[in-house]
Amino acid sequence: MAGGGFGDEGGSLKRAHLYEYRITNYFIFACLVAATGGSLFGYDLGVSGGVTSMDDFLKDFFPEIYKRKQAHLHETDYCKYDNQLLTLFTSSLYFAGLVSTFGASYVTRQKGRRASILVGAVSFFLGGVINAAAVNIGMLIIGRILLGAGIGFGNQAVPLYLSEMAPAKHRGAVNQLFQFTTCMGILIANLINYKTDKIHPWGWRLSLGLATVPATLMFVGGLALPETPNSLVEQGKLEEAKRVLIKVRGTPHVEAEFADLIEASEAARAIKHPFRNLLQRKNRPQLVLGAIGIPAFQQLTGMNSILFYAPVMFQTLGFGSGASLISSVLTSGMLVIATLVSMALVDRFGRRAFFLEAGTEMFCYMIAVAITLALKFGEGEKLPQSIGWFLVVIICLFVFAYGRSWGPLGWLVPSELFPLETRSAGQSMVVCVNLLFTALIAQCFLVSLCHLKYGIFLVFAGLIFIMSSFIFFLLPETKRVPIEEVYLLWKDHWFWKRFVEDDDEKDSKKPTM
Repeated sequence: MAGGGFGDEGGSLKRAHLYEYRITNYFIFACLVAATGGSLFGYDLGVSGGVTSMDDFLKDFFPEIYKRKQAHLHETDYCKYDNQLLTLFTSSLYFAGLVSTFGASYVTRQKGRRASILVGAVSFFLGGVINAAAVNIGMLIIGRILLGAGIGFGNQAVPLYLSEMAPAKHRGAVNQLFQFTTCMGILIANLINYKTDKIHPWGWRLSLGLATVPATLMFVGGLALPETPNSLVEQGKLEEAKRVLIKVRGTPHVEAEFADLIEASEAARAIKHPFRNLLQRKNRPQLVLGAIGIPAFQQLTGMNSILFYAPVMFQTLGFGSGASLISSVLTSGMLVIATLVSMALVDRFGRRAFFLEAGTEMFCYMIAVAITLALKFGEGEKLPQSIGWFLVVIICLFVFAYGRSWGPLGWLVPSELFPLETRSAGQSMVVCVNLLFTALIAQCFLVSLCHLKYGIFLVFAGLIFIMSSFIFFLLPETKRVPIEEVYLLWKDHWFWKRFVEDDDEKDSKKPTM
């Protein structure tokens, strides 16, 4: 097919047709508990923008922005919130997460996925406590760094955990539990912000301090989690791995899947330097698609700019504080609904269809926002209410498109692509690249809005066109393919097969001992 990935979904796989499973209560419990890790990421995404738009918070830490905001309270002004120290409050978390994910890679591979989940929960809890008690910007930044470390560990381990626990037929829906809990975290954070904005003068402390709740749930639940069979095999605990696999799959007939796990583990143990191995020619598809391209493009859609700064952005558009927080609740609600749609349908229609259809919509919506702002959004002028609500509707539609495509699939697809020998290192690269671009967008969006004005949305539209083309030509379909056999897809792909086949030829020419 054009941009062809993989024509015969099961033709070249080895033992996939022999896999057996039932959906058990044990499996459901494990996945639901692990997925709470997404609520940490989501709560912070939702709470940060709301807190930075609260007057009490601004008066305590950023009095200059508060004065500027009051001077233009009901007027549109692209540069109302342009302050690098304010954006550092948001982005410092993501820079910390970027660094911590390399430590998370070691813990995840050597100690297991469950260990990283527990470490992430503890770090996020401590960060929430320090932020709630902050009396100066230094304490805020330290708290954000601890929150970032928690997110780095959680985001590294949870998508892997879910993908490895899920049967191939349902892996898309199960993995998207991470995105669903992320979206629920965003929605709950916006609802909390709406209430705490009316509690003076300490409402913002409550918003930041409640980050300890999802961290506590994740830690307590994590203590009861089983380790994934893949990780147990990787650690050499074969009897325990088979016992967990039988319990998770709900059947004693797991020989075919267990044989694939052992085979993958033997290949993994031969790799002493997984990050270096990720750079080898045979792993070029996973490096370009999974480790760099998809996580970077997920942030370059512009979506997280909307999530970070939705209250700030809507105030910039002339909405009052309360109205802007209501608008944020609307957008985060759309994100939750979209994720449910994706969970229900992604294993039926596939990853590529969701990427491409939603990408077309997102491109059109960004163009619409840019044109509207170019025609109607003047500095120092009031924005007509009808135009303001039109922009809210367009942004909600954009969020709905993102929420069923790049949002969940940006985590699902990379977690499917890596073989076991590079999976932990690969997921660390995914989180690292994702958080790097998240931090850069967080740091640059408000200043870009100030200087590029409506042009920033044209930039995002252009990037969405590029990333949709990237998916069309380079990503094969991975739906219903067992995770330990995804590597076989590259041999059938019009572009990637040259890298895999060349490497296979080199291996076949090596002299045997």
